[in-house]
Amino acid sequence: MLAGEVYSAVDEELLRELNEVKGIIHEYNALHPSDHARRLEILKNLIGHTADDEFIICQPFFCDYGRQISIGRRFFANFNFTVLDEAKVTIGDDCFIGPNVSIYTACHSTDPVERNTRQEWAEPVTIGNNVWIGGSVTILPGVTIGDDVTIGAGSVVVKDIPSGVVAVGNPCRPVRKIGE
Repeated sequence: MLAGEVYSAVDEELLRELNEVKGIIHEYNALHPSDHARRLEILKNLIGHTADDEFIICQPFFCDYGRQISIGRRFFANFNFTVLDEAKVTIGDDCFIGPNVSIYTACHSTDPVERNTRQEWAEPVTIGNNVWIGGSVTILPGVTIGDDVTIGAGSVVVKDIPSGVVAVGNPCRPVRKIGE
């Protein structure tokens, strides 16, 4: 799965791990927001890499595995952050994620006969440093977003976004350089 090769989405080991993570996520989302210490403990054990303890992921939060997620320093994610981390999701330092943002790495065939075999593959997502992702943005598999980028609310990011730009739309595309 992590190598980007085709795998069975109904593999018993993967399903067991998905269900285990669902239980952890359920516990996290049920915690009182003031229970910062327990929330931090759960996330540090769930997420593959955290650069520091100065990150915030507001509840509710959803992910498939957690261990494929890496977040940089001073990370912030608002409500309803969803990460389907069948492949690595790497997020740099000083990134801000608006509410209802989804990051997907899982890929499925467009052919219904192939899709119904439950075979899939995954492609990593990389987000650079100093990135602001507006509310209700969807980031699709295989995308890289450069450093110093703002992604406008409601955008669907289907292709790489270069550094130093404001990008918006469906499909998301750069509309100006930062500072212009």
